[in-house]
Amino acid sequence: MPAEGSTGFSGPQYPGRITSSVIIACCVASSGGLIFGYDIGISGGVTSMDSFLSKFFPSVDQLEEQGTSSSQYCKFDSQLLTLFTSSLYLAALVSSSVAATVTRKYGRKCSMFLGGLTFLVGAVINGVASDVLMLILGRVLLGIGVGFTNQSVPLYLSEMAPAKHRGTLNIGFQLMVTIGILIANLINYGTAQITEGWGWRLSLGLAAVPALIITIGSLLLPETPNSLVERGKNDQAKRILVKIRGVADVHPEYEEIVAACDEARAIKHSWSNILKSKYRPQLIISSLIPLFQQLTGINVIMFYAPVVLKTIGFGINASLLTAVITGIINVGATVVSILLVDRAGRRPLFLWGGIGMFLCQVAVGALIYAQFGVSGAGTVIKKLAAPVLFFICVYVAAFACSWGPLGWLVPSEIFPLEIRSAGQGITVSMNMLSTFAIGQTFLSMLCYMKFGLFYFFAVWVVIMTLFILFFVPETKNVPIEEMMLVWSNHWFWNRYIADEDIIGNRYSNYGT
Repeated sequence: MPAEGSTGFSGPQYPGRITSSVIIACCVASSGGLIFGYDIGISGGVTSMDSFLSKFFPSVDQLEEQGTSSSQYCKFDSQLLTLFTSSLYLAALVSSSVAATVTRKYGRKCSMFLGGLTFLVGAVINGVASDVLMLILGRVLLGIGVGFTNQSVPLYLSEMAPAKHRGTLNIGFQLMVTIGILIANLINYGTAQITEGWGWRLSLGLAAVPALIITIGSLLLPETPNSLVERGKNDQAKRILVKIRGVADVHPEYEEIVAACDEARAIKHSWSNILKSKYRPQLIISSLIPLFQQLTGINVIMFYAPVVLKTIGFGINASLLTAVITGIINVGATVVSILLVDRAGRRPLFLWGGIGMFLCQVAVGALIYAQFGVSGAGTVIKKLAAPVLFFICVYVAAFACSWGPLGWLVPSEIFPLEIRSAGQGITVSMNMLSTFAIGQTFLSMLCYMKFGLFYFFAVWVVIMTLFILFFVPETKNVPIEEMMLVWSNHWFWNRYIADEDIIGNRYSNYGT
């Protein structure tokens, strides 16, 4: 048995160098993360702007101005306000199942294009919105776009990348998410200075720019060899494989893809087949990792950082500026993850990130308790705002090194081709469902759980870190079509894997 956390993989070694063709393709595809990140960053900033609140959510604006809330924890509690933010994720949840079918039948490029185009229309509607209904309609279209791009982009990156660099290239998606958040924070800070009160329109409307990038970029990308073979375009797949690997002899990898596709064609209903026992490890991990990713509490910070910082004593400009600071840290820490993921592996980043997030959440909860106590009626203690910001920044760095990028990487690389689109659909659906639930309930949870909300997330971080420790094997350097070998040699998951479940059972020297 390989040592815990190691792959022990000794199967075929395909060409491992990164060619310029792969780099260009993965950079363009990764831009799909910009729309997701831009929306995460823009939503929280816009909902803290007085001009936006007074137009669409006057009750929240009046409560804030009059200071009539008996608790600092409850001053922004509004189900309509949270519906504005979380409606996108409900739409993404519904659309992801459709996107899974489109991705399999028509290719990864098609899903990226449809996602970018729908997001573009939603951005325009939001920018010119005149009432809440129009605003939420735009959010729904944005959500459909996010559902399609989040379904297709991680799959595209995992299939295009050579095994030795799959982690590095796949995390390009999360890097673009963090860049999108940072750009949104910068735009929010700038548009908040527009005294005429229409800055929020510019913030929302500029979402059209990243939408155009992925829409046009998807038309220029090559399709993945896996998708081409899956759709019967073998000759074209082999030409693409030669180009992206930079060598003439791609026969071993090509044959593995063909073998996987032959098995995939025998399965007519991937959504029902994914429930089979041999796919139990992938099904559970791809469901729990996106759920846990949201239960870290990160989107609470990213959605509502300006609101939270305003609550603890920062002014609107200061709170938006500090959101820019956390955005910069988010990008920098994601770059660190890119440098480490294919060297240190997935598990160490998961585990260290979990420890860091837990400590920061406990500290933030204690500091907010010192600010407002249990009742929330305490006065703002300015000197505690800086420590809160410090621990939020460390928390963001810990997440961006671990659960941020790995929450998308690991699920996208563990499914065999015959159920890969359905599996990624489950990952996106679970991510969006949990994001919707937490986004819709956070402000109410803050109102009723008070500082204990941060301890709530801290407990979940402990649970998810233990899950990684015992149930998630290391997947670095394992060719994506040979991932079944990882489960067959894991102390717990091997009970679900029979010898015939491993294609050809060719690499019996995997582990001992």
